[in-house]
Amino acid sequence: MDKCSFCGRTKDQVNLLISGVSAFICEECTERAYDIVNEEGINNLKKEKSKEKFDYTKIKLLKPRKIKQFLDQFVIGQEDAKKILSVAVYNHYKRLSQEVKKDDVEIEKSNIVLVGETGTGKTLLAKTIAKLLKVPFTIVDATVLTEAGYVGEDIESLLTRLLQAADFNKEKAETGIVFIDELDKIARKGDNPSITRDVSGEGVQQGLLKLLEGSIVNVPPKGGRKHPEQDLIPIDTSNILFICGGAFDGINKKIAKRLNTQLVGFDRQIKSQNVEKDNMLQYVAPQDLKSFGLIPEIIGRLPILTYLNPLDRAALREILTEPKNSLIKQYIKLFKMDDIELSFDEDALEYVVDRALEFKLGARGLRSICETIMIDAMYDLPSKRTKFFKVTLEYSQDKLKTTDSRKLRAV
Repeated sequence: MDKCSFCGRTKDQVNLLISGVSAFICEECTERAYDIVNEEGINNLKKEKSKEKFDYTKIKLLKPRKIKQFLDQFVIGQEDAKKILSVAVYNHYKRLSQEVKKDDVEIEKSNIVLVGETGTGKTLLAKTIAKLLKVPFTIVDATVLTEAGYVGEDIESLLTRLLQAADFNKEKAETGIVFIDELDKIARKGDNPSITRDVSGEGVQQGLLKLLEGSIVNVPPKGGRKHPEQDLIPIDTSNILFICGGAFDGINKKIAKRLNTQLVGFDRQIKSQNVEKDNMLQYVAPQDLKSFGLIPEIIGRLPILTYLNPLDRAALREILTEPKNSLIKQYIKLFKMDDIELSFDEDALEYVVDRALEFKLGARGLRSICETIMIDAMYDLPSKRTKFFKVTLEYSQDKLKTTDSRKLRAV
């Protein structure tokens, strides 16, 4: 009796048995063979891409002023941060072209620290820079990192994500950007070195040193923990730009304490009047990061320190409508795809900003409030023949009243 040459099942046991010159194959073995061929093709493609030479001299690098103009299209305010970030990125990628010339003068890396409250635009700045340069970019949450051998992710796992973003092209990944978020969460628990092991604080900082400074790190391509059977890819971090961000909640007190200790004598009151107490982050210095809990070695490898201003009412109002991908423009585009013309009353926009300030949600909170107001319209209108819809103040107030404000506060 005819039977499958692969699994051995007879014609009566399968739905379809395909005959060849001197062999047979059933439909299930055909599907499995197709999956194997497809998977091998993808793996071979990844191997080919990883061997491709990436010419980083062809990265489209604009002058700092042009970089800032591009950032202005997406990020409202934060002039100081955008200026410092533009210069740092320009110098970093200019440094790569300098290496080709083999000059005697070696330019060091320009790793950056962004200090700012939640929702002020730290991640958005890094994303926008990567979009401009068209280089591999990844965001890593520092809170999940632990020392090797403990529950959590190895520090090398952040390079695994960068490698994946570069389609496993090793040389392309080595010119990418890594944004390490929540840097303040790996501060050591006390200002003094601990005699006990701090596996998710100081231990992670020690592990990050070799990545930030520039060294060859063996990276597991699939992520997870290293084990002897896994092939490791050596990644040179010398040309990877690291941008770190953190809210550093409570650092204001440390800045204020440092400023006060420097004011000694009869002119103490006069000097203290020049300090803007509402925005202490603008006076942040490396010693403040040290007192917060970052070790001196890691501060030294993050030489560029800048701050982001807290968002005031005017900034929130601009964020709502002015950027290239503002929330209001996104909603208008979504409704336009259903042939609905959407518009907003000025009073309704002012109301959204007022609620964001009330709930202290920052720029992220604008999205939460807008979603609460728009959810019913987005649910009902695509099924109706409505061609025009205007969001008024009364409509916005009615929709927010029906929503428990505690949900918004928890965002």
